[in-house]
Amino acid sequence: MTSAMVSRVLARASRKNQKMTEEEMNYIIQNTDLEKEKLESQYQNFLNIHSNGQMSKRAFNLMMKESYPGLKTKKLNRHVFRMYDTNGDGFVDFKELILALNVLNNGTPEQNLKQIFRVLDINNDGKIHVMELVEVLRDILDLAKQKYPDNSEDLDTLTGAAFAEMDLNADGEISEDEFVTACLERKKFSTIVTLHVIELFSG
Repeated sequence: MTSAMVSRVLARASRKNQKMTEEEMNYIIQNTDLEKEKLESQYQNFLNIHSNGQMSKRAFNLMMKESYPGLKTKKLNRHVFRMYDTNGDGFVDFKELILALNVLNNGTPEQNLKQIFRVLDINNDGKIHVMELVEVLRDILDLAKQKYPDNSEDLDTLTGAAFAEMDLNADGEISEDEFVTACLERKKFSTIVTLHVIELFSG
């Protein structure tokens, strides 16, 4: 789901007389570059679309479908959803959405890599296991082949090489620190994996 798509969805409707708590408002203001008036406006628009204050997986899937017209994204949706659903309750609330988008648009490389790590960490245990990397990359490459039929990247080669680069202590799993370090050092296959994930939010 691209940030442009989210912006279009947030802008569709008129305001309602509902407000966030002052504590929630201040937290978002302190952690983003949004001014209070603009934040309130976006929140009211969010409520017009998601009246209970939460975006369901179904609504999220529809947004992904709009982002990638004509392409099959069902398998990929749950990986992207995981990045936004930071508390793991199965929904994306306004705070989660805005904070994630702010990192995508204004965050440091390290902040963005930590969000990308969530896409790859399927069971949310703080580690990337080889079969998790296989599953996410398979779904990403499936989408890439729909967009670019001549794409010839080999899943096994990419997964094996990237995992070896990222697993710095060779213990069979990749921690968040290992992932961030490998990517910041611009290791070849780690960079390819990262760019594939970034493309999900930029095109």
